[in-house]
Order: sequence, then C-alpha cells, then structure tokens
Amino acid sequence: MDTRHRLRGREAFARLRARGRVYRQPALSLSVVANALAHTRYGYITGKALGNAVQRNRTRRLLREAVRFRHQDVKPGFDVLLIARPSLLAQPLADVQRIVGELYRQAGLLREDRHEDTGARSHSLL
Repeated sequence: MDTRHRLRGREAFARLRARGRVYRQPALSLSVVANALAHTRYGYITGKALGNAVQRNRTRRLLREAVRFRHQDVKPGFDVLLIARPSLLAQPLADVQRIVGELYRQAGLLREDRHEDTGARSHSLL
C-alpha cells in the first residue's frame, strides 16, 4: 500500500488511544477514529509479549496482508490501529483475514454493497 495509508507519529497513535473506539477479538484489537483525510490510514502494534523480533515482524506482515486484502472494502476517512495479541501468532493468514473482517464489520468500517443499498438483487434468467 502507499505510504499515505500508513499511520505515523506518536501524536497519531496517542490520539487513537485517547479518542478511538476499541473493538476486541481474542487474537486482535482494533481501535478506530475518524480523520479529516480522504483516505484511511493503518497502524500496527506488536508488543514484546508476542515474542522475539522475528515473530513480531511476521505478525506485522500477516496484519498488513490482511488489511491489504480488505482495503478496497473499507470506507475512507478513518485512522485504524490493529493491536496484536499473543494468540494471533498461531493463526494462518486465512484466519487473520477473517478476524480483521469481523472487526471491520463490528466497527462499521465496511462499505455497503451497492445491491443492498438499492434493494436490487441479481436474478438468473432461468
């Protein structure tokens, strides 16, 4: 993803911690707050409780891939912070993607499907 989608700086993380709404799963926490930008920014916290640097870096790579997978479905204009918990280490990518999707749904970050907005449904011609 572009660098504009990265959440950087101590102040941005502190603002998320202070004003953000938190959603939790056993393996991951998500903190979200609206920003004044036309795009969503993402930050990741992988603390030392996760293990050594290799394990923390692997966890960040998993989280970045899960976010990249769902990024096109996320509404613009939010700062999102993903905080990994030790139980995330044992999860494969598919489970991490599922967990991130569930947290996005809980937080109301996902765009509505165009067909659901209009009430139209696709029908087969059989």
